[in-house]
Parts: sequence; structure tokens; C-alpha cells
Amino acid sequence: MREVHISSSADGKIQPAMFYAPRGTLGPKAKPAPLLVALHQWSHGFDIPSVQGDYLSEVRKRGWVFIHPHFRGRNDNPLACASDLAVQDVLDAVAFARANASVDPKRIYLLGVSGGGHMTLMMVSKAPKLWAAASVWVPIFDLVKWHAETKLAGRIYWKMLEAVCGGPPGKSRTIDAQYRHRSPRTYLRKAAGLPMDINAGIHDGHTGSVPILHSLLAFNVLAAANGKKEKQIPQADIRHMAEKECVPLNIAYRGKETDRKHAILFRRQAGPARVTIFEGGHEFDPAAAFAWLATRRKQ
Repeated sequence: MREVHISSSADGKIQPAMFYAPRGTLGPKAKPAPLLVALHQWSHGFDIPSVQGDYLSEVRKRGWVFIHPHFRGRNDNPLACASDLAVQDVLDAVAFARANASVDPKRIYLLGVSGGGHMTLMMVSKAPKLWAAASVWVPIFDLVKWHAETKLAGRIYWKMLEAVCGGPPGKSRTIDAQYRHRSPRTYLRKAAGLPMDINAGIHDGHTGSVPILHSLLAFNVLAAANGKKEKQIPQADIRHMAEKECVPLNIAYRGKETDRKHAILFRRQAGPARVTIFEGGHEFDPAAAFAWLATRRKQ
């Protein structure tokens, strides 16, 4: 893995990224390999230490190309946090990877955790035809909701959101427009038909920073977009899970799986979209994410 520098096609500014390409994807005899685009967390940038620990061993083992872009870094300024520039930075990172390694266009995957989950939901909405599948963990779906939640919980993120959007929600139409423009809630229906796997720990929002209702509400949007409104999760069940940190018995998961780090408490499928609530908090399971992505391929 090495640091690379990519010129933005939007404003010409240089954006760093971590990049890895197996030897078999380089040179005149290169064979196409899947590309994983992983997106950094809310308060970090391209060089977060987990890039080495969570991702590198898996992409090496599988022979995948990998890129971890900066997309304007920490979400505490207007240039970051799903700005138009940040979105283009991710697309530029994909273009860089495809120009510097042999990439299978039917197996371009997206993976994000927390703030990276927020950006993953944005990218599947902004460029739905590019991706073969997306694995999303503990994402932020609605920035207005998250502003209120983190302010109530005494976490710093509401201050970062105000720095990004120009102030608190409700202060002006211009500021409210910024919250809408940077929220997956505004666009996620455009990802209809894309295989997506959304995951959240039942205790997140209590011991972690993103209440699970964000994942459940995102799934409901996808269920409707996929023509499966009957699979939407009722608001009463969402409130029960988010507030009581447990799943109602009548919808609890009954299956058995041994390939995940955490026990599954709830799971629902709506077309190609799936949501899983697991026994845990604000965290993710790299092996489970990679295993699910590896089974997906564009038709």
C-alpha cells in the first residue's frame, strides 16, 4: 500500500489516498480484479490507522485492488462532508484506480463505517450505476436528526455539523439547504436496485454516536425504492429497537450464522437491500463485510 496524490477534476486541488494494487493487476499481462473503495470515518482522513488493520490483509488475501481516498478529510468544514467536491473526489479516486491497475468494471465495491457509511450512502445515490454493491456500517442518514441527537448526548459532532453547514438547522433557508444537500435522506431513493447491506449495533446511540434508527430509516427508503413497501419496518418497531436496545420478539432473527463476529438480532431483506441489527455498538465486522461483497457482481 502506498500514498498517492490525485488531482481533483472539479477544482484541481491535490487529494491524497492510500492505494494498493496486486502485482497480477499490473503490466501487459494484467488480469482484471475487483476494486474496493473504502471511505474514511467522520473525524479522520485517508491515512487513518485502520486502513492497514481492517482492510489491507483482506484485499491482499483476495487479490483485490484497493483505494482509500481523502475526499477533503475530517468533516468539520464546508469543503468536506459530502460536498460536491468531496463526491467528485471519490469518483476521481475510482478513475485513478482504474487507470493504474486492471479493474473488473462489474466488481467495483464500496465500503464505509460511521462517517464513511454516511458518505457511502451518498455515493450510491450520486453514482448508482458505478457500483456492484455497497457494504454500509453504522451510517448517518439524516444530518438534521444527528445534529439534535449529538447535541443532546453532549457529543462534539453537532458543532462539526454547524461548521460544515454554516449554523444550526432552522436558522436560515440557506443553512437548511446545506443539511439537506449533505444528507443521504435526500437522495437515497436513487440507489434503487443496487445491492446494499446496511448493518448497525443495537447499542449504538447509547454507547456509540449514531442511533440505529438511521440504518433502519435508510432501509425503509430503499425498500420503497425497490418496490417492496411491505418490507418497511414500522415506526413503532424502529422506536422500540432504538430506545430499548432490544428487538421485539415477533420480529427477532431466528436464523443461525457462525461467520459473523456478532450475533444477529434482526434482519430484513427488500429486493437487493438488506439491513442487519447485531449485538454490539458503534463498530463493524471486516470479515463479514468482505464476505458479503465478494458474492456480488453486476449483471
